[in-house]
Amino acid sequence: MNDFDKGFLEFQAARQVRQSAEDWLAAFETALRSGDAARIGALFHPDCHWRDILAFTWHITPAEGQDKVSSRLAAEQPVAGAHGFHLPAGRRPPRQIKRLGIDSIEAIFEFETILGRGAGIVRLSAGLDGAEEMKAWHLLTTLESLKGHEEQIGTKRPTGAAFSRNFGGDNWADVRRKASAYDDREPEVLVIGGAQSGLSIAARLNQVGMDTLVVEKWPRIGDSWRKRYHSLALHNSIHLNHLPYLEFPPNWPKYIPKDMLGNWFEFYADAMSINCWTDTEFVAGSWDEAAKCWTVCLRRGDGSERVVKPRHLVFANGVSSYPMLPDVPGLQDFKGEVIHSEGFDSGAAWHGKNALILGTGSSANDIALDLHSHGVNTTLIQRGSTTVVSIDPSARLNEAVWDEGGPLEDCDLVASSATPPLMLKAYKAVVKRMVELDRDMIEGLKRIGFKHDIGDDDAGHQMKYFRRGGGYNLDAGSSALMIKGELGLLQYDRIARMTASGALLTDGTTLPADLVVLATGYFPQMELVRRALGDAMVARIGPVWGIGPDGELSNMYKRTPQAGLWFIAGGLAQCRINSKYLALQIKAVDLGLIPAARPA
Repeated sequence: MNDFDKGFLEFQAARQVRQSAEDWLAAFETALRSGDAARIGALFHPDCHWRDILAFTWHITPAEGQDKVSSRLAAEQPVAGAHGFHLPAGRRPPRQIKRLGIDSIEAIFEFETILGRGAGIVRLSAGLDGAEEMKAWHLLTTLESLKGHEEQIGTKRPTGAAFSRNFGGDNWADVRRKASAYDDREPEVLVIGGAQSGLSIAARLNQVGMDTLVVEKWPRIGDSWRKRYHSLALHNSIHLNHLPYLEFPPNWPKYIPKDMLGNWFEFYADAMSINCWTDTEFVAGSWDEAAKCWTVCLRRGDGSERVVKPRHLVFANGVSSYPMLPDVPGLQDFKGEVIHSEGFDSGAAWHGKNALILGTGSSANDIALDLHSHGVNTTLIQRGSTTVVSIDPSARLNEAVWDEGGPLEDCDLVASSATPPLMLKAYKAVVKRMVELDRDMIEGLKRIGFKHDIGDDDAGHQMKYFRRGGGYNLDAGSSALMIKGELGLLQYDRIARMTASGALLTDGTTLPADLVVLATGYFPQMELVRRALGDAMVARIGPVWGIGPDGELSNMYKRTPQAGLWFIAGGLAQCRINSKYLALQIKAVDLGLIPAARPA
């Protein structure tokens, strides 16, 4: 076959794929307009999945099975008014691809609702239920913007006319200083935390016209990363870690060092005109039901306090909150230094000495590598079974969506598409491949007595992260050192108690130590809520993070049972993706389009 014939066949195949997607979207819109659940259901396979992000349900809503999907779509359509489904120019065209072992046509589409504009993905296949026609086995619908309140970017960017040759008046720098001071107004939204979560949501809120103030306890934006241990770098690749609107420079390294990232955050806050108060701590807050706002006390670096009354309060402090300090028998008798991993910087001061690290998660192992590189005799103490995954190649498998290429917003849409059952199925499949790639490392760890697992449901470290925020190590080389005996490994049940000089073991010997690092994790976010807003608020809203009854993250990126209270956390990609949907909800509540709270 010559190149012309090959090209013609490829063109014909692409046209047929596109036609199949267009035909299904046209039939779907007609079925929605009819309001007939049976007619809608006829377009789906029996074992189908739908995930809606705000477009139909104003919630993050998964549904599974033909009957549930079709009946929910039929019930929501009269209010949503979805229409105008089409394949847009400028986005990834429909293509044939295998997803979760199913040969599919995958198409990105756009549409409108009564209130906004949306985007989605449909995956079509034939033969899953014996039918020859193409039916959907997976559908994603998302709200991308509110009509009349679109993001002020691209063609909608500000003209800058207000600052053009404005002799005698305020220039841009004057306006920014006054905006950040809040001398003459209250912030509409107060965001607690100035790392990736806080900056992402603040940038999004700015673009939909919500006056937002970010407060950060450290002296500079980015310090929450700069002040972490000396050798830290991101464990996933740069191409999935961009913040909203502004990608990293193309010459930056694949794995970004923590100080580089901290400096970028500081630059980003300035470039995105984000109002930030650094060296500022959240002291206390309470909801004023009559005024429909928060009363929040903030303590500035000079000791002064400022009370602000925002309508919305966003906690962007991360998945975890306060360091968890375990009750280790005899630790109070230890004469060396004891620090939590949060306070560890560098092993340089401990050269030639002995260190014990309580924990075998990622932080523990990275700190062990740092100590070892500085000539510290280091032993990790394992308390429970740990999932260990090599950063490259295994952990890279979870980046496959972004490795496919194409516009970042299209990759993010694909990453957002899976319902909880599909996500679990995908992670299980990936874990099987990870175990194959890491077989030698895993077997070596088991030979030295390391307790290894592949997570609950064999779903690996990602589900551990979603369920509990830890319990795994993305391995940067410490496992090989443990296997070779260059890093020590000790099971916690072999320790009788700590003494002045180290760990007294059950066999009567002492493992000497000059330093004990408690890499024991953090309290969940509920502890943050309790200390910040009180026990009654904890009881009202329920868990934050962790998997809820619907399989989605609890109280994360969506309305909570408390009006005006929001949460955002996670890695950089999670924050970039979900900040869009969180900002849309905050704006919609502010406009009175949806209720301010969801039922408990």
